[in-house]
Amino acid sequence: MHDELLELKNLGKTSVRWLHAIGIHSRQQLSSSGPVEVYRKVKSRGFRANRVLLYALQGALLDVHWNDLDENLKADLLSEAEKPAEN
Repeated sequence: MHDELLELKNLGKTSVRWLHAIGIHSRQQLSSSGPVEVYRKVKSRGFRANRVLLYALQGALLDVHWNDLDENLKADLLSEAEKPAEN
């Protein structure tokens, strides 16, 4: 079975399974929701995700390894992800 998410940089079987569990099945859906919102949804489902997933999601969209993301971008992503969600 073809899964385009598995073709994205940084995403493996476990992270893709988590994405599927929250209704993300394509790069377009990931891009539309954005890495912060997707990360929050994964965490809210009780999966044991950490900040590396957040960085991996951003890196997947930019086609770069998560560890190569700019430190300021990582800090901004984490700051945004840790803000209380708006209703």
